[in-house]
Amino acid sequence: MVPAFYLWLEHLPLLPNGKVDRSALAAIGQSRSDQQRTSSGQKARNPVEETLVGIWAQILGREYVGIFDNFFELGGHSLLITRVISRVREQLQVELPLRALFEHPTIAEFAEAIIQQELEQADSHELLQMLDELEEKT
Repeated sequence: MVPAFYLWLEHLPLLPNGKVDRSALAAIGQSRSDQQRTSSGQKARNPVEETLVGIWAQILGREYVGIFDNFFELGGHSLLITRVISRVREQLQVELPLRALFEHPTIAEFAEAIIQQELEQADSHELLQMLDELEEKT
């Protein structure tokens, strides 16, 4: 295990008995790590990215997520991926494998994969419609 960051403190938080206050130390570490892992600030450029920002923010428990933020660096893990994929299926009607988020860990990349999948599904759907129309004519 390698630390994601180092935190330099002027002094350690202490309890009245002189021991290190571990809960205060954990709170400092959490707030500082959140500050260091702040959003990239890049806002959504299209409706798919906008939807993904909402999904990720809700699932990751963040106020805002930028489109270039890495899912895993924001605290995402394999169990949360299943929730993201499920929400994408519900809200965008796109079927994606779980590995898609591993391969495309930012909203910008993941949105491209979703748009590509939508195009493939649309092409298949249009092809099926054309085949149905041809069958009806014969």
